[in-house]
Amino acid sequence: MNAGTPHVLDNPALAALTGPHAHFAERRGRVLRYPVDVSPWLALPDDPGADDWADVAVLAGPGAEVPLAGFAGRVPEGWEITFELEGVQLVDDGLVVAPDPESVRLGPADVPEMLDLIERTQPGPFLPRTVELGTYLGIRRDGALVAMAGERLHPPGWTEISAVCTDPAVRGQGLATRLIRAVGHGIRERGETPFLHTAARNIHAIRLYESLGFRLRRKTVFLAARVPERLGDERELAVP
Repeated sequence: MNAGTPHVLDNPALAALTGPHAHFAERRGRVLRYPVDVSPWLALPDDPGADDWADVAVLAGPGAEVPLAGFAGRVPEGWEITFELEGVQLVDDGLVVAPDPESVRLGPADVPEMLDLIERTQPGPFLPRTVELGTYLGIRRDGALVAMAGERLHPPGWTEISAVCTDPAVRGQGLATRLIRAVGHGIRERGETPFLHTAARNIHAIRLYESLGFRLRRKTVFLAARVPERLGDERELAVP
């Protein structure tokens, strides 16, 4: 790859929504997003201008809080940044993958339990239809869901491992490692490469991922901004 050539993982939500996840895409102009009950992420083009921000405003609606996937630029004047967190993107560089005999495929009927586990462990955004994005695997103990992991963003040739979480009562048993390897096995079986994101401050998770065979590809920012309640001609918005 030539220096300066964009990589699909530089803007993975856009690459997913114009590729394998195109059937989910809600579009206005060059701006795309997932349905709001599937994923919160909205994807901007690599070089957003005033017209694109106008399309974000119309697509999301006045006063809406918009998570901007992979965006590291500046928002227009009048838009409030409501969330900003430094993150990292890691890619498979020797992950040992294997199916897990105890894991089960999770589907729509499991969503209430999945949402409950997410609420208790806070691994990141997970919504009622997120399970539709790819394969989600779980481990049950005495019938209760105690650990899970699955697939989220799907740029061409790559699949993101996400929603890795374990009930505090069973942590330390290696369940997250087993599920990461099992989800990674399914990704590799399709001829694709696993990657993932986490907060830069989540040192323990980063160390785990690196020990499993992931390496840091780049630093990123998780950002959300609020659309102004009142907008005039959005095309005249200035991006400082």
